[in-house]
Amino acid sequence: MRVVIAEDAVLLRAGVTRLLADEGIETAAAVDNGDDLLGAIQEHRPDLAIVDVRMPPTFTDEGLRAALAARKEIPGLPVLVLSQYVEESYAVELLSGGAGGVGYLLKERVADVADFLDAVRRVANGGTAIDPDVIAQLMARGRRNPLDALTARESEVLGLMAQGLSNTAIANSLVVSHGAVEKHIGNIFSKLGLEASAEEHRRVRAVLTYLGR
Repeated sequence: MRVVIAEDAVLLRAGVTRLLADEGIETAAAVDNGDDLLGAIQEHRPDLAIVDVRMPPTFTDEGLRAALAARKEIPGLPVLVLSQYVEESYAVELLSGGAGGVGYLLKERVADVADFLDAVRRVANGGTAIDPDVIAQLMARGRRNPLDALTARESEVLGLMAQGLSNTAIANSLVVSHGAVEKHIGNIFSKLGLEASAEEHRRVRAVLTYLGR
């Protein structure tokens, strides 16, 4: 696996590079601004871009804008966002393309090496990884909630889906059968009005509804 890293904090950039190297993951380029990120992605065509949201010169959304631009140029480019804060609009915008290969983690999650590396591999393989704390904070904001029709268990299953867990992992987490998880997910799709389509596409749309609450 080859990655491009965009992070303006020198120590964090070096730390992530070293963590990945220890796992046999090559860092094709490590940059500190959005313009260089886009150039590095175009040059190296990596398997994954690991991107900080706020970078020079304005420290607003340069990293994410560059990643989204690259994802338009290279459809399906896996992007794992690292942010110090929960940026709701960024999380939703990243997921709104209707495809996998996206992740949003708080930077403190890098300290949990196993979780971070699991997210790296999951997103690089086309999955989704959303930090549990991001989900919790979005839920706590108490905005409009289209999910009232879901049972408590269905909401729990959808929360685990938002973290990027597979059906098997959800079953193991909740200590229920794989069939029970499939039934809950079917109910979630039905109650959210997600008509039959590709399974992965419906999962992403369900997660978007969840984050949009």
